[in-house]
Amino acid sequence: MSRSAVLCGLGSWLPPRCVTNDELAEELDTSDAWIRSRTGIGQRHVADASMATSDLAVEAGARALKSAQIGSVDAVILATATPDRLCPATAPGVTARLGLGRVPAFDVAAVCTGFLYALATAAGLIAAGTADRVLVIGADTFSRILDPADRSTRAIFGDGAGAAVLRAGQRHEPGALGAVQLGSDGSDEDLIRIPSGGSRDPFRAATAHEADPYFRMAGRAVFRRAVECMAESSRRALAGSGWAVGDVDRVVSHQANLRIMHALADQLVLDRERCAIHLDRVGNTSAASVPLALADAVAGGTVRPGHRLLLTAFGGGLTWGACTLRWPEVEPV
Repeated sequence: MSRSAVLCGLGSWLPPRCVTNDELAEELDTSDAWIRSRTGIGQRHVADASMATSDLAVEAGARALKSAQIGSVDAVILATATPDRLCPATAPGVTARLGLGRVPAFDVAAVCTGFLYALATAAGLIAAGTADRVLVIGADTFSRILDPADRSTRAIFGDGAGAAVLRAGQRHEPGALGAVQLGSDGSDEDLIRIPSGGSRDPFRAATAHEADPYFRMAGRAVFRRAVECMAESSRRALAGSGWAVGDVDRVVSHQANLRIMHALADQLVLDRERCAIHLDRVGNTSAASVPLALADAVAGGTVRPGHRLLLTAFGGGLTWGACTLRWPEVEPV
């Protein structure tokens, strides 16, 4: 039988500092009621000045390894839009700090869809026989790239990290990744962007006052595309796995906005109660969003062994994706 990637470990970590909506309202023209009514978010975790994305990734990665009860892997993939530096990649340093030796390690940049892109990449390494076990981490410190005066983004995003261990197994095992669907549309790349800092518009001392180093998002257009693309990729993933929408026990989607999540459920003609909700306590954590929501749902008992899960996400690029998974006997750390 052909090799498949089987999830066998799950870990998550959030920075200790929690920022409530009321705290944001002390700095910005906003309120708890305004934020909750538009996003469903009540608080978010923010990394302190001494923490970088790698620190969050190490914490989540160590917990995933503990959950899987293993001490080594054959590759590490880190999904992030906020690497420690533009160069080098953050994954090799995370791998070294985890004591995993000289295994291949690299970053994946697909913003909020990053974890699903990384899962698909890990599954490919396993299917090809290149690796038997892969550690996949989604970690972001979006607080570092938000405009301090922009209430629309500061209200939404938080910091965090989630990780999973995949091992080689068979496709009918609990935990085996089912059909994976990925997509992108670069014609709308400006809907989600950081205008300055790359090779297109590098920082220069002489023009620093003209640069825009902050995350920008066209909210209304992103809302429409997110629902449209996640719904379509979800339908394709379900069809590829031979599942009907009614077979899905839980949808673990990117925790972008409660309205988006409810609109997605409505598009799929699925009860909203089947959506795993975590953003009310952590906000939008970008690449960490899906594994954090999954770990929370398992720990809270709303996802149990045998449940059929639909994972889906949407992010900058534009990028999107979905995959199916029957939850195994795995406890998150």
